[in-house]
Amino acid sequence: MKILVTTGMPGCGKEEFLKCCMARGANVIRMGDLVRDRAKEFGIDHSDKNLGDLANEERQRFGMDIWAKRVIPLVGGDIVAIDGTRGPDEIRAFKHAFGADLQVVGIHASPKTRFERLKARARTDSPAVLSEFDKRDRRELDWGLGDAIALADHMVINEGSLETLKVQVDSLLDRILPKG
Repeated sequence: MKILVTTGMPGCGKEEFLKCCMARGANVIRMGDLVRDRAKEFGIDHSDKNLGDLANEERQRFGMDIWAKRVIPLVGGDIVAIDGTRGPDEIRAFKHAFGADLQVVGIHASPKTRFERLKARARTDSPAVLSEFDKRDRRELDWGLGDAIALADHMVINEGSLETLKVQVDSLLDRILPKG
């Protein structure tokens, strides 16, 4: 089994990384989906603020690694890509559960690039103005996202085209995934 955990700021390209993993047969688990599912259970609107508040409240109530602990029982298959770890406590939980089978992949893009991508994505939780983007970045950094990125085993810089990213990711996956 090989477990790949992505980390990176919103809009950096984690979803495109996951698509490359899926093309190689990986099972994908999105930590954000667990937050959205929890919000749905509570009847909470899926705005960025509401989802962020819920994720934060759950971390405060159950520990900074709560979302990782909720993901771990869902892991199964030869290759699993887990999207969106937000802090070192989550990485520690994954390392404790999966040991040497775990690889953390950081994906980086500049704030300007990420803001433009998020605006274009136009999801309900996408920031419409720069002040919302900055507030979201601050919240994610307060959860320890910068530390999680610093702990990555591998780093992908995503400032170019989608095709350039795919070439980079495929090269990385060739190196770290089991052959066969």
